[in-house]
Amino acid sequence: MSFLNDLLGSAQGGQAGGSSLVSIAGQLIEKAGGVQGLVAMLQQHGLGEAVQSWVGTGANQAVSGDQLGQALQNGGLGSLLQDAAGKLGVDQSQLLGQLSQVLPHAVDHLTPDGQVPAQGQGGFDLGSLASLAGKLFGGSAA
Repeated sequence: MSFLNDLLGSAQGGQAGGSSLVSIAGQLIEKAGGVQGLVAMLQQHGLGEAVQSWVGTGANQAVSGDQLGQALQNGGLGSLLQDAAGKLGVDQSQLLGQLSQVLPHAVDHLTPDGQVPAQGQGGFDLGSLASLAGKLFGGSAA
């Protein structure tokens, strides 16, 4: 129903699952108050070091689906996860396992200079996030 969902949904093509995951990552970022809000929330709920690696210009530190799920639940995004899992027809732990692979790339992609955009400075570029789906899932079997 959201604008972001519609935008990313139109890019699904043969990679429906991948685009849906990027769309859900976009929804999480949007609901958290943009990249800055998501980064702050994840830092507050135990993923500080990992999130800093996603923002920085080095390699992204991995997180487990369980770690991500706990941080997102504690940050108030549990209902969004529940809804997304239902729409995709997967259980929430499976969704979180997949999101733990996609969300670091999304944050990294949206912070190309190693800096979180300041609140009120444009949030994030929807087109840029849509192109991430093609990068992650396009051209090769996922």
